[in-house]
Amino acid sequence: MSNDLFDLSNDVAVVIGGTGTLGGSMASALASSGARVAILGRSEERGAARVKEIEAAGGTAMFHAADALDPDSLVAARDAINNQLGPVSILLSAAGGNRPDATLPPGSNFCTLPREAWNEVFDLNLVGGSLLPSQVFGETMLAEGRGSIINVASMAGMIPLSRVVAYSAAKAAVLNLTQFLAREWATKGVRVNAISPGFFPAEQNKALLFNEDGSYTERGGQIIGHTPMARFGSAEELSGAVVWLASQKASSFVTGQNIVVDGGFISTTI
Repeated sequence: MSNDLFDLSNDVAVVIGGTGTLGGSMASALASSGARVAILGRSEERGAARVKEIEAAGGTAMFHAADALDPDSLVAARDAINNQLGPVSILLSAAGGNRPDATLPPGSNFCTLPREAWNEVFDLNLVGGSLLPSQVFGETMLAEGRGSIINVASMAGMIPLSRVVAYSAAKAAVLNLTQFLAREWATKGVRVNAISPGFFPAEQNKALLFNEDGSYTERGGQIIGHTPMARFGSAEELSGAVVWLASQKASSFVTGQNIVVDGGFISTTI
């Protein structure tokens, strides 16, 4: 087996949402495999910190402020990256999230779920999390005849997890769009896949999983009870999947797939 199977030194990778815990960790993984990495997001402070970390490890990175829901800002970022690092060949779309009024706590009424909240969650996860980035950066990849698009989906897109109804539906749409684009671009040199992380503690969900004393909340305990590996994941455990999907050599015949990284959770629910 070639020892350069996972060498990304000829690639330029864009990580949208690279200012977050999971996106940032995956950006570091791409850089450690040789890719020149552009981190896009709204927080310059967190983006600059990730760039500094990558550069300290010997990698090449830059930060560009961008809003995943603003196509003009994505185009501006694409042009700046092209000038500074070269044409983009890897796109990791890790933008996404939820909002409290788009969830359904036990006993709540689905019929009163605010349409505005539903729409915002769909826009953030589907439009900003896959559609617009794929259009803007996919255009460059198609022109070059080479590229790998990796959408960060969720187990919630595969099974209707309780409470997060809008988020689950949006991530299901991300998986559907991933397969659509994979089919459309399969003969044009651009592969499109998804990664569905299981439960990874991060800034936005720690309070859902842990009490202040570090013990599991009721929901956290339920999740652990349904996870065969009996633990949550750490951000670094997504590294192998993202580098594999990014590598044209390692996954050259892989497209339209959803790679689940969840400690076995899905195997207990389907």
